Amino acid sequence: MNMRAPVSDLPLKLEDAGTVAGGVTILDGITLTIDAGPPTVVIGPNGSGKTTLLRVAMGLIPLTSGRVTWGGRETATSARLAIMAQRPVMLRRSAVANVRYALAAAGVPHAQQHRRADELLALVGLQSIAERPARRLSGGEQQRIALARALARDPAVLFLDEPAASLDPYATKAIEDIVRAASARGVKVVMATHDLGQAKRLGGDIVLLHRGRLVENGPAADFFTKPRTEEARKFIAGELLV
Repeated sequence: MNMRAPVSDLPLKLEDAGTVAGGVTILDGITLTIDAGPPTVVIGPNGSGKTTLLRVAMGLIPLTSGRVTWGGRETATSARLAIMAQRPVMLRRSAVANVRYALAAAGVPHAQQHRRADELLALVGLQSIAERPARRLSGGEQQRIALARALARDPAVLFLDEPAASLDPYATKAIEDIVRAASARGVKVVMATHDLGQAKRLGGDIVLLHRGRLVENGPAADFFTKPRTEEARKFIAGELLV
């Protein structure tokens, strides 16, 4: 598969980005640069703005203030952006048909869809259950099908919102292995998670949000060993941020 992030679309920059909904500030003056490389992992308490940050970066939620740029432009040069929601919905068809549907939606020629679907199912380790109804699969298997559908777009940047939430350790490891495989193929992964262990295992750099503000951002090794802010120290220690 041809999965690589075009240099021209990165870095992704949020400049003083703010979002207000119903009079409530969801994101408050976020300035952040996301560049090519290992996954960027967004962490923070519930309600900190993680999902909104991903959706703003993807262009799904308009900004109230500030701007988002891709390689210095107001829009990405390619349409190869993909996002996987926390609770993706499976279509009423087989696992492989879900993936073929995503390939068709991405404009992949019909003659290539069967081969590409097989490749994607192999990447997520589900070739053996390709013909089973997607809605009868386990939660972990459905998440892997959702990842295959997202990767059907051959994304330059893949946004993942809590991709392993509520999954058992085996299913979580399967998801993390897929994230590593996609990253190794040049896909820039930007992932929100509440799981600090997962952030340590996958993160090349860490973004900590609290109350819609960017509290701390830096390489994962530095974040977990030498946090610069009191909020980061508390969050790493498992204390509540209020």
